[in-house]
This record gives sequence, C-alpha cells and structure tokens, in this order.
Amino acid sequence: MKTLLTFALAGALSISSLAAFGADDLRANSDVKANFKKVNVLLKEGVGDAKVAIYDPNGKRLHQQKVHVEGQDVIIPYNLTELPCGEYRVEILTDEEKVEYTVATFEKPAQPIQAPLVAYGKQISPNTVNLTVIGLEEPGVEVTIKYANSNKIITSEEINQPEGFQKNYQLKGVSPEDVYFELKDSKGRVKTIFFE
Repeated sequence: MKTLLTFALAGALSISSLAAFGADDLRANSDVKANFKKVNVLLKEGVGDAKVAIYDPNGKRLHQQKVHVEGQDVIIPYNLTELPCGEYRVEILTDEEKVEYTVATFEKPAQPIQAPLVAYGKQISPNTVNLTVIGLEEPGVEVTIKYANSNKIITSEEINQPEGFQKNYQLKGVSPEDVYFELKDSKGRVKTIFFE
C-alpha cells in the first residue's frame, strides 16, 4: 500500500511539473520581432496546436489563425505596411497557456537620394573635345567613346582620379558630332554626353 501511495504521489508530482514546464515552455518556444512595418511570429517545433492573433494599438484584433507546429519551426509573417506605426500586441494561445508580446513598428528610414554623376563636355577645336568630371566621392570613372550612328565602341579607358578630372580627347578621322561619350563611375552612376 505504501508503495502504491508513493507511485501515486510521484505521478502527481511529475504531472504538475510537466504542467509547470509547459507554462514556461510556450514563452521559451516562441518569439515575436518587428522589422520596420513587418512582424514575424516564431513558434519553435513542439509547440503543437496554437492560436496566434495580432491586435492593433487600439486593441482591435486584425488577424487570428490556428497553427500546428511539429517537426520544425514555423514563422508567421504579418505585413503591416498599410497600417500606422505603433505598438501591436501578439497573443499566442495553447491549451495550457497564453503569452503576449508587444512589438513596435516603425518606418524604414528613407534612402538618401544619390546625386547624379556631374560631367561636362565641350568642343574646343574641330577634332578635340574637353571632358570634365567633378564631385566624385570615390575615384574610378570608365570613359567610353562610341559612334553615334552605330553605338560601336571607338575606345574605352578607366580614369582613377579622386574627386574629378579634366581631359582633352583628340578625335582622329571623326568629328565630335559623330560620337558620344558614355561615363560610368564606381558607384554605378551613368552619364552620356553628345556634341552638336
């Protein structure tokens, strides 16, 4: 009888410890992160059946779904780009426990507008043109001279001057009106210069 009572007590303790472990387990096996206006809910394998709901800053439920997590982690994405920035609440509910997370969404910083490549060309004699490039942040400009009527390359060179450069180009057997210069800097900015 004493042995039976010991087994019953041990069984009750193990069940209560499993229930206590399950309560802490849901928080340990879930996570919620915001990346600008996108929210990802992570449920790790073994969570089992759960309900996931997301609420706006005013407490209005935006979405709720049931998920079954077994064998591998599950990520539930929420795209909130059409909604205002603020604190959103995510609720995860299983048969044993409920956990809540609060995440703040925020606007993605505006990308700085890239200034155009600043370059000028002018004819200084019947067969000579002057090319000026200014305001480079990094050295490296590919200068390509092409025929205007066929886009065929006449010549190409890389100029690695910091900040900018000025160079005269002697055109042999062709007039400036029949060619154009195509410039591309190390940042990928492009400029085309025609002569009239």
